[in-house]
Amino acid sequence: MGCQNELLVEQVCEIYEKISKLESLKPSEDVNKLFTQLVLTCMPPSPIDVTKLCKRVQEIRCKLISLCGEAEGLLESHFSTLLGSFHNPIVHLNLFPYFSNYLKLTQLEFNILTQHTTLVPTRVAFVGSGPLPLTSIVLATNHLTATTFHNYDVDPSANSLASHLVSTDPDLSKRMFFHTSNVMEVTSELKEYEVVFLAALVGMAKEEKKRVIDHLAKYMAPGAILMLRSAHGARAFLYPVVDACDLRGFEVLSVFHPTDEVINSVVIARKFLMPMHSLDQGLGISPLMLPCKCA
Repeated sequence: MGCQNELLVEQVCEIYEKISKLESLKPSEDVNKLFTQLVLTCMPPSPIDVTKLCKRVQEIRCKLISLCGEAEGLLESHFSTLLGSFHNPIVHLNLFPYFSNYLKLTQLEFNILTQHTTLVPTRVAFVGSGPLPLTSIVLATNHLTATTFHNYDVDPSANSLASHLVSTDPDLSKRMFFHTSNVMEVTSELKEYEVVFLAALVGMAKEEKKRVIDHLAKYMAPGAILMLRSAHGARAFLYPVVDACDLRGFEVLSVFHPTDEVINSVVIARKFLMPMHSLDQGLGISPLMLPCKCA
């Protein structure tokens, strides 16, 4: 296994060097080729633990995640603009090259959600929805057909593109709303949502991700569900990893690591009904420690 891991790391570092030298990360033949190569390299199930890699590779991984996030944003903006040129953009979503992946990921997340709650949410928030909010659109169209979706993003241009996509749809235009806000500045509104989705690229650095999760734990309603996207094995070169011990204030219900072309792992957690310190004082016991590599 050690030799396989070394070969994998070497391949990822070589691709990183090529990506880092690109003049632009906007969709192009070279950009598409390199990122496809990167994804195919990291996709096969791997036992690699990225936290145990040397400092140089750790730094490359952080830079690579940032580059992937930038490229993903530019790709979504490109296709959101393209789709927005149609009279009814929703009919043409399959033009996005990874639309089938979103269908599978959203189906997976919906299945996991229904396994842990029998209530159909009336209000859902998606934090980090971006210019092409496919998760919200697919959930609203295929799975939660009476639910209202509130999409949060810090980028006003992303929200402008996203809202335009649903503006001509008679149903979605009434159930999808877009807020230009930093989630760290959203407080009492978070209590209004039974389910909150947190996009993989919100909080790309570990400590930043923890601060976002702690903020959600402070302001979400007790018993509300938090759905997060993480990464496992070599896929952690593409997306940040969320560990169970990062979810302070939440009970982790399930963690699922896909092995197919769906890259993101799915984590579902429920906010505790009362603050942890209240539980500790009331029961006279030490705080709950979830089994994870941090503990």
